[in-house]
Amino acid sequence: MIRFYIFMMLTVVSTNNFAQQKTYCNPVNIDYGYTPIPDFTKWGKHRATADPVIVNYKGDLYLFSTNQWGYWWSSDMLNWNFISRKFLRPWNKTYDELCAPAVGIIGDTMIVFGSTYTNNFTIWMSTNPKANEWKPLVDSFAIGGWDPAFFTDDDGKLYMYNGSSNVFPLYGVEIDRKTFQPIDGRKEMHTLHAWRYGWQRFGEYMDNTFLDPFIEGAWMTKHNGKYYLQYGAPGTEFSGYADGVAVGDQPLGNPFENFTDQSDPLSMKAGGFARGAGHGSTFLDNFKNWWHVSTIRISVKNNFERRIGIWPAGFDKDDVMWCNTAFGDYPHYLPQAYDSVLLSGSVKQTYGDGFTGWMLLNYKKPVIVSSTLGNYNAGNAADEDIKTYWSAASGNKGEWIQTDLGAVSTVNAIQINYADQDAEFMGKSSGVFHQYILYYSMDGKKWNILADKRNNKTDVPHEYVELAYPVQTRFIKLENIHMPTGKFAISGFRVFGKGNGTVPSKVGQFMVLRTEKDKRSAWIRWSPVDNAYAYNIYYGIAPDKLYNCILVYDDNEYWFKVMDSQKAYYFTIEAINENGVSKKYEIIKVE
Repeated sequence: MIRFYIFMMLTVVSTNNFAQQKTYCNPVNIDYGYTPIPDFTKWGKHRATADPVIVNYKGDLYLFSTNQWGYWWSSDMLNWNFISRKFLRPWNKTYDELCAPAVGIIGDTMIVFGSTYTNNFTIWMSTNPKANEWKPLVDSFAIGGWDPAFFTDDDGKLYMYNGSSNVFPLYGVEIDRKTFQPIDGRKEMHTLHAWRYGWQRFGEYMDNTFLDPFIEGAWMTKHNGKYYLQYGAPGTEFSGYADGVAVGDQPLGNPFENFTDQSDPLSMKAGGFARGAGHGSTFLDNFKNWWHVSTIRISVKNNFERRIGIWPAGFDKDDVMWCNTAFGDYPHYLPQAYDSVLLSGSVKQTYGDGFTGWMLLNYKKPVIVSSTLGNYNAGNAADEDIKTYWSAASGNKGEWIQTDLGAVSTVNAIQINYADQDAEFMGKSSGVFHQYILYYSMDGKKWNILADKRNNKTDVPHEYVELAYPVQTRFIKLENIHMPTGKFAISGFRVFGKGNGTVPSKVGQFMVLRTEKDKRSAWIRWSPVDNAYAYNIYYGIAPDKLYNCILVYDDNEYWFKVMDSQKAYYFTIEAINENGVSKKYEIIKVE
């Protein structure tokens, strides 16, 4: 009986651990509100947020972002609980939009401040934000600031950084913790140098047309006595929206104009399904792993249609700060699994940790659907572009989409990215939810239920389903039961796992031709691999610091325009298919 009892207890524990979701997939699946700004809905109502801040407060993660009429908290970085809160001015009870908010921790207190160019926004404080308990700390913050960020140093001193401009720099100021008045006035911290850093050039193609680049979204992280000032550039509507980093030995005093050996930019995701990794923040989880949260662009219904992504981050042995966006919109391990599965709590996380190895199985594979609205064709749901989507003719129960993997494969997870076709909501709406059924089949005729969400009551605009047990299948079908608003429309019906074939061959030839006229740019070309559908180009400022990556689908060349003109760079490439990745090409140096 004792042996039986022990066996049963171990079985329960094992089953629970195996069934517990261990992964996530960008864009982050939270109940994004719909834009509350009428001028931004000329091409249709839609969800939108950006400029995220995540702080670890009393062991929970708190997420604030633009125009959400509230904030989220999570204990595991998977399940985010929304708390409705309109931060009002206590002296006249009018609504302040919490745009690009600053969130700081001072001792046991959380403080929140929204962007403003005037002195009429309140700094709020809470020691119990999970219960939505807030009170004014300062009725009207004297100096204001757009895209602000708070930083509390180890000595208890409080600083604020701010700025969003294509003319003026980022600023920093020390704040008196008793009076919350500025000490000695603002100081210039950092400006863009697009003449030197190619990635800072404005435009989708980094050609500086139309406008000069913007610097914005300051954030400060301290590590090993150094201060890492992060900032977003060159424009939130572009694939190349990124966060840069400059390093100093003090929080103020203009130390951040000195060019460093940091990999610049810090976070960039210029290729793939979900692009953009700018205007964010860096935080520690409860296992002392670093993460970087930032803005993903869609920019279809207006330039400010955006989402949120979270990426592994850290510091190497030389204190170089890195952010890993390689396979950044494929499944990655959550903090607890990341720590226990990969690190075992004994080693420092390194670049490349966190990716599950589950590959995209249905890129440009055959898709059939129940109906089609206009030119929103079925293939758009499998083209790895969040800007395009398929839409059914209605949002009715019974509309469906089906993808063929081309061969029997091991399926571990599915991501369902809903598009906002003919949405009617504005702002934050209650009672919003999606309901659906996922099926799988070996032959496309006999179907079994993979996931039944007919009773779901949560809002899942970027639904991610990790299977408790992988399945062998060829066909996956998604049937609509309920849409919260608009048509049944999907920008990405993405299936992850492993094919049963061979990994791609290694790239045979790879060259990087850096232009003499403009050292910021290069033409990259490689020999195509027959059994590959994509390639990862890794680059960096040293052979062991290839901390940036660009994912390229369906091509064997890339016009690369992000380099620091004053530095040598190192490159390699790997080929990708449903079965995994190839061996990397030998690292090459480009002067």
